[in-house]
Amino acid sequence: MKTDIAKPTRLGRRVGFGAAIIALLATSGGSIAQTAPDAAPADQAGVTALDLPKNPTIFGKVDPTIRKPTAIVNGAVITGTDIDQRVALLLAARDLKLSAQEMAQYKLVIVRQLIDETLEIQQAKSADVKIGPDEITKSYDTVARNFGKTPTEMRAYLRSIASSDRSLKRQIEAELSWNRYLRRKVDVNVGDEEVNAIIDKIKKQQGSTEYHVREIYLKADADRAPEVFAQAQQMMQSIQKRDKGEDTFGYYARLSDATTRATGGDLDWLSEQQLSQLPAALVEAIKSMTPEHLAGPIEVPGGFSIIYLVDTRKIGVADPLDARLTLKQVSERFPEGITQEQANARVAEFAKLSATIKGCGEVAKVASALGADVVDNDSVRIKDLPVALREIMLKLQVGESTPPFGSAKDGIRSLVLCGRDEAVANIPGMEQVRSTMENQRVNLRANQLLRDLRRDAIIEYR
Repeated sequence: MKTDIAKPTRLGRRVGFGAAIIALLATSGGSIAQTAPDAAPADQAGVTALDLPKNPTIFGKVDPTIRKPTAIVNGAVITGTDIDQRVALLLAARDLKLSAQEMAQYKLVIVRQLIDETLEIQQAKSADVKIGPDEITKSYDTVARNFGKTPTEMRAYLRSIASSDRSLKRQIEAELSWNRYLRRKVDVNVGDEEVNAIIDKIKKQQGSTEYHVREIYLKADADRAPEVFAQAQQMMQSIQKRDKGEDTFGYYARLSDATTRATGGDLDWLSEQQLSQLPAALVEAIKSMTPEHLAGPIEVPGGFSIIYLVDTRKIGVADPLDARLTLKQVSERFPEGITQEQANARVAEFAKLSATIKGCGEVAKVASALGADVVDNDSVRIKDLPVALREIMLKLQVGESTPPFGSAKDGIRSLVLCGRDEAVANIPGMEQVRSTMENQRVNLRANQLLRDLRRDAIIEYR
């Protein structure tokens, strides 16, 4: 596992809206993302309103996978090149390896994403929201730096993976346009009474545990239960091997029969009360799990579930893993073709010299003796480090270093602790809660607006 301190971030489709506090906003009568199939009572009411026949006869065939992946959205053309370049970017970023059938499904997802981006840009322009080329370039340069590259290097990298800077800049333009449009057009107000009610609720829940859970639910009738169970087992094996790339769970979550498939199977942070609304088998499994572990297939009403426990936390209680560290990383890469015997000798030498470090002031001298590189980072949460390093960092004193770690591919490295800022337990203030609630409502309104744009759009596929 790579353990570089500075990891590149990736451009997201949406800005985060403080999910940690939002999880506390649900009332006792509120709902959470279901583990049951999508056919909830509200959905059934919608189907009833359509007055559909129970056993319709289908005239003709519909197979969206045979369409050429191009579309015209209100006159704006999305070409096959646009889709191929975006697919290439996402496959490279997530290190996905897909079969031909999976690739066809993935392209359909990308087409829908590009259609949404086109609608967002068009709507923003219709409201005279302008995003200048300099703004797009500035954001593009920031993304390049997050990847550890200059803009020129980023352009070459994108070409090397069969993508382009034009594709990435289009995504940036959609993001900037839509966010600015929402700031202008969506106005929400959260009163002091609502904010105080949330703060009071947080205080009452202080010390209780929350669980961040992801789920894949597969619907199974009695006659298909063995088949679906076997399918779930195969999914689990693939997730454990991570043979679909970085977020294997998210990849399979798109096949889930639960409403959470749209969010990568994310149930978000669940309080004890919210957790109790899940099937008893899931509650028992979640409470017995440790973070970053998988469980399943678990039989639940109507099918089977696969559960991934992302993390747990105590409300209003300082988490030692939230402590922020100032670190120096000493790293040495192995030359190509190095033998195991030679690697062992280098590891022994590295361990011997790194053990002599007495404080961060000696890091440069030891690194020079090793011919190693030094990387500084002034703000790393223990929680963001690989699991194998967390327990070590919790025990280290300032000036001490970790044992050497790494691999033949990544080389060898050690972290030196230069400082630690302990996490502080606190209840969020009024403005923090207000901002979170406002952002949550803006996000809901944004989803409604985009749904209306899709409904009214003229979209032609070629």
